[in-house]
Amino acid sequence: MDIAIAGGHGRIALRLERLLSDAAHRSRAIVRNPGHAADVTAAGAEPVVLDLEALAGVHDLTEAVRGADAVVFAAGAGPGSGPERKQTVDYGAAVKLIAAAQAAGIDRYVMISTLGADRPDARGEAMRPYFQAKADAEQALRNTALAYTIVRPGSLTDDPGTGRVTLTEHLDGWGSVPRDDVAAVLLAILADGAAPGRTLELISGDTPIDEALAPLTY
Repeated sequence: MDIAIAGGHGRIALRLERLLSDAAHRSRAIVRNPGHAADVTAAGAEPVVLDLEALAGVHDLTEAVRGADAVVFAAGAGPGSGPERKQTVDYGAAVKLIAAAQAAGIDRYVMISTLGADRPDARGEAMRPYFQAKADAEQALRNTALAYTIVRPGSLTDDPGTGRVTLTEHLDGWGSVPRDDVAAVLLAILADGAAPGRTLELISGDTPIDEALAPLTY
């Protein structure tokens, strides 16, 4: 596989790049900061320095992803950023990646979103712009003809992965999940072409990842 990852220096993205490299797959890590190139190279990815937030058009992004088998949206404005950056990164960069994938003839798009993106109005005032941006990005992707999969992890931890998860189209409640396991789920989705046209909610659980994904594959 050849996978292009927007937000390639993120903590889930770096884990995914290591997994792809370990499995002898190619990945291209799109990063804003040239200083992050060494980290993604160490993870086994090819750095592509491109500021998605600053792009006026998508030509450069289209060329950066051209020839890939799939794109992964793993970018985010991050803690401490204001509502404006939630719109320009969590939503705006996702939309630019949609346009670039379409222009490059790439059908497969996997998006990392968040548990609770289907109900942004339930969040407090401080967090609502983040959840709304994720909700808008999800809807923009659903409005396309791309073979998309949206993954909504719960609260992210740096605990070691267990390889066991709860993965379903709707969870009743909240939970947490190690970033290791999110990356492993993404790898399985990409490798198997699993869950096209589905939105999956993800927290830690008791089911091995392959078993959890099997009924959601097609």
